[in-house]
Amino acid sequence: MNNFKKVGLTALAGSLAAVSANAAEMSVSGATLLTYTSENNTETTGNPFGMKTNLAFTASGDVNGMTVSYMQTSKDQFAGMSSARLSIDMGDLGTLAFDQGSGSGLATIDDKTPTAAEEIWDGLDNFDSTAGVGGLVGAAGNSGVFNYIKTVSGVTFNGAMRRGSGTKNSDGSSSGAGGSAWDFALTGSGDALGVDGLAWGAGYGKVDNSDGANTANGVVADDDEHLTAFINYSFGPVTAGIQQSEMTFGAAGTAAEVTDAYGIAINVNDNLSVSYGEREVEFKTVSGDHVTEDTEGLAIAYTMGSMKIAGNRNESANIGGAGGSDSMMEIALSFAF
Repeated sequence: MNNFKKVGLTALAGSLAAVSANAAEMSVSGATLLTYTSENNTETTGNPFGMKTNLAFTASGDVNGMTVSYMQTSKDQFAGMSSARLSIDMGDLGTLAFDQGSGSGLATIDDKTPTAAEEIWDGLDNFDSTAGVGGLVGAAGNSGVFNYIKTVSGVTFNGAMRRGSGTKNSDGSSSGAGGSAWDFALTGSGDALGVDGLAWGAGYGKVDNSDGANTANGVVADDDEHLTAFINYSFGPVTAGIQQSEMTFGAAGTAAEVTDAYGIAINVNDNLSVSYGEREVEFKTVSGDHVTEDTEGLAIAYTMGSMKIAGNRNESANIGGAGGSDSMMEIALSFAF
């Protein structure tokens, strides 16, 4: 009986593989990144040299007149899934997807200030683009969310919604705590206004804390709210941008975070680009003085075909509004294949 089951499953697996091969095209792309990273002298860094290999598997095919596609990326270790996305292109009705880490909704515009390499907060303490830390918005997050995208008259709606925790999980329910959430981002250009080189975006989202995940003194907290807007303008080789964000939290005594950021990037020529940016996060405490975290970063990148060398220097003061500082410098050499 066991052998019969084994043969039957093997035959079924072969049949499914044959169908998939006929219905979809599978492609693989990737990149290897060699890095040298220097932290500030208060941190133990160990070996400053590292390497990261990214592999992306994509497939798409026609299913009942709709294009169904799948994407999976593996980072740092072979076959270790870092993110995945299953999407259905419904034509004029838009695209519906289930996202496990690729980026959806408000999180896609958490920081749109121009940069030549990494963001100015990359590698610093107290910044997490997946958890809304350091003034980085994203109510629904990027894991376990349904994502809907639709473009009308040059304006793209990108919405995300999750039920309960945003913890990644395979088939079955997630065991992580957290309230349901939704958010959206609207993005567009200045074409409709006759302004060449203009790009803009805005978004809003909420985290429902009615499940009691965030409580204070036994009282269920109110909803968390995330809001952001940005404008970038390109003129000749220069792109300048500003962004403002605000996050308020339902838990009693939790400080709201108001962020002002700007950046400027210059394409010196077809291969070389440089950028500089600053970011202030004001923590509006319920009692006591408001405090501000200051971050700045400088980046440079040089591209030669599929090879790129980039460097950035980031530093932050008054981290989390609680004092202290952090800094990092990274030089990265990447090869795309």
